[in-house]
Amino acid sequence: MPAIPETMRQVRFTGAGGPEVIGIETAPVPRPGPGQVLIAVAAAGVNRPDCQQRAGKYPPPPGATEIPGLEVAGRVVARGEGVTGLSEGDEVCALVISGGYAEYCVAEAPLCLPRPRPLSLLEAASLPENIYTVWTNVFERGRLAPGERFLVHGGSSGIGYTAIQIAKHAGATIYATAGSAEKCAFCETMGADAAINYREADFAEEVKRLTGGKGVDLILDMVGAAYLERNLKSLALEGRLVVIAFMQGFKVDGFNMTPIMVKRLTFTGSTLRPRTTAQKAAIAEGLRREVWPWLESGGFKPVIHATFPLEQAREAHALMESSAHLGKIMLTTGA
Repeated sequence: MPAIPETMRQVRFTGAGGPEVIGIETAPVPRPGPGQVLIAVAAAGVNRPDCQQRAGKYPPPPGATEIPGLEVAGRVVARGEGVTGLSEGDEVCALVISGGYAEYCVAEAPLCLPRPRPLSLLEAASLPENIYTVWTNVFERGRLAPGERFLVHGGSSGIGYTAIQIAKHAGATIYATAGSAEKCAFCETMGADAAINYREADFAEEVKRLTGGKGVDLILDMVGAAYLERNLKSLALEGRLVVIAFMQGFKVDGFNMTPIMVKRLTFTGSTLRPRTTAQKAAIAEGLRREVWPWLESGGFKPVIHATFPLEQAREAHALMESSAHLGKIMLTTGA
């Protein structure tokens, strides 16, 4: 293995604000602690929580680096004490609590998964944040089963298109919402049975029409308060609503809980970043067992909308916040 340098390039936020607070700096290469590995990063994913962190609304958990970035792929170059099952030179993708926007990143060994052979390191770096989120929320909390009807909001986002593909593989009927004809077509290309342009139609009325009045069994929602009433209206008996973000608010005035009781609904949600390493490792084991063989077979189609070098992280964040992208936005290190 090449010698590990003393310093590296990394992205840092100089304060809370817009993309203008994003800077690039030289910093010491971190060292892995017990149970950790050091990854020479080839690529890192850009995600909406990174933008929230930049705006001062989503700080890293105590003790974590303030360098942004929740997912990476690259080669293991060093191992901390007690690490087994990984060797220097292994190509992996990893969910990290922070620190991904850098040339080197420390990751917890149990949260590293092998690069699926059909995918490049760039494509593999687009997986962890989305696939961990989808697996735990759609299948563990949401209990999606073959033959059920599934609605995912934001179907053209990274989480959206990942959910569409995995749910289709699992045998569900899938509906997606998106904000343009182009994005709706993209969702259908990914496997959605129907896509609803929320700018032109009431998605609740469309769900009613598409399901013959039955509703859907599961909804994955990132919008929050603005969609709550229509989400409950769209659910079938024994339906489940899983909320993972609040892009349009988290408080609802005059909330009527009656549909939850009458239709025996489950209303739940979760966050991923604050969970313990052990909890995330359990998700990783589910992915390794249930999803990775499918990835290895070439069943999943990653979609990279744009790539930027670390030095252009400002442009990457501006694109993310424009919502003009289809699929993932990535940063590369040149490694």
